[in-house]
Amino acid sequence: MLRLVAALLAVAALPAITPTALASPQGGTAAATTAQQPAGTPAAPVACNNSPELCSRAYSNITHMGAHDSAFLRDASTGNSIAGNQYYNATVALSAGIRLLQAQVHLSSSTLRLCHTLCELLDAGPLDAWLAKIKAWLDGNRNEVVTLLLVNADNQPASAFAAAFSSSGIASYAFTPPSSSSSNNNNTTIAWPTLQALIAANTRLVTFIAGITPDANHPYLLNEFDHAFETPYNVTSLAAFGCALDRPGTANSSAAALAAGLLPLVNHFAYASLAQGVEIPDASDIDTTNSPSETQVGALGRHVSGCVAEWGGSSPCYG
Repeated sequence: MLRLVAALLAVAALPAITPTALASPQGGTAAATTAQQPAGTPAAPVACNNSPELCSRAYSNITHMGAHDSAFLRDASTGNSIAGNQYYNATVALSAGIRLLQAQVHLSSSTLRLCHTLCELLDAGPLDAWLAKIKAWLDGNRNEVVTLLLVNADNQPASAFAAAFSSSGIASYAFTPPSSSSSNNNNTTIAWPTLQALIAANTRLVTFIAGITPDANHPYLLNEFDHAFETPYNVTSLAAFGCALDRPGTANSSAAALAAGLLPLVNHFAYASLAQGVEIPDASDIDTTNSPSETQVGALGRHVSGCVAEWGGSSPCYG
């Protein structure tokens, strides 16, 4: 069972990130410092995603800690906007141990931009500029594997996203499924590599996009729901966190999704009602939502341990 410790609390909205946050293996936790490597061909890693125990594990057999709406900040840069989900930017989150970055992408003035619901509400800038910052972080952290989960809010083609990945330079790190796999088939067709294999090949970026049509010209841009499933995300009560399948509806149930080999993503962030029909990130309950407690209602630890039990021992791949 996945044990959640105080250092692993960067999944909920507006997390309090600590420098000791770690990636966590399914079945246990381990702590180690990532060895910094000189520029050039990646060396054999001492630790993979902060732990030597993770190196031999398949990508699909690790819990990758995530930050929801990671590009949308509640800090001085946004005037402490109540629409912001995070107090720390993406590269700070990565340095703290977060390994899954989620964000919404909209088309505005013919440019793919990171916008929270509407660009008029909170605009975090062009997608390629954000990707360039993540690429720079990967340049300096050569034993780390990062996952991106982008929401294609305006149904843009894979080629539009590929242009942003190319111009930022981050496409050079992209993982492409083996040729025997098809980017429009589910996870059962992918033999997920170990973290060490991804690091050795320098394909240290796994990218899922929700709502994209797979394109053979850009096989590294994976349609999220061909490979993963999610638990409910529109939670306004701390007692309402659950483990049932929310998306994709075609999978019918979490049990069926797991049997099909889809990777489970546990959504654990709460909203508060500001007015009728208006919801904002629930900052007032952050200490509860980010808690490792397995008994406190609304705590991350309780939510994850409940899912592990409900799923017959399977731990989240993303959380």
